[in-house]
Amino acid sequence: MALLELLKQRRSVRDFLDKPVEREKIKLCLEAARVAPSACNSQPWKFIVVDDGELKKRLCDKAFSGIYAINAFCKKAPVIVVIVSERSKFLARIGGMFRGTKYYLIDIGIAGEHFVLQAQELGLGTCWIGWFNERAVKSVLNIPKDKKIDVLLALGYYDQEKVKSGHSREPLDKISSFNSY
Repeated sequence: MALLELLKQRRSVRDFLDKPVEREKIKLCLEAARVAPSACNSQPWKFIVVDDGELKKRLCDKAFSGIYAINAFCKKAPVIVVIVSERSKFLARIGGMFRGTKYYLIDIGIAGEHFVLQAQELGLGTCWIGWFNERAVKSVLNIPKDKKIDVLLALGYYDQEKVKSGHSREPLDKISSFNSY
């Protein structure tokens, strides 16, 4: 499949089938994330895959309760992937301070999108989650308190016929220009 076609097919999935995801497919997604570019080749990420049913239930019950309940649909996802932000290399941190840019966020965004696109190619659906109880996630998965978790990914099979077409997108001439603003 051509890349642009794959990109146009990708949707945020919130209704997953009750079907486990094969570890081999998860590993392919992780490999896609592993080869993502990052500032100064920092690779400031660690992916924690939660596919054990009991652990995932405990994680979701705590991560998506109270004010975070809007993302309770994640409980139906067979897999939750936790992207832990690790420390960038010194030069990336210094450059980021001068530029006022948190390069590690860009880096995990690229790696996460590599994961998501590989999942799409394999017939798996994903949803980026940024609203969750970070403290609860750390507690359930024994993640050190000084680590930062900015993103969770829900992953699983879905009914491709039921997924709505994507949100409308602005026309190209509205979001781009050549040679000046």
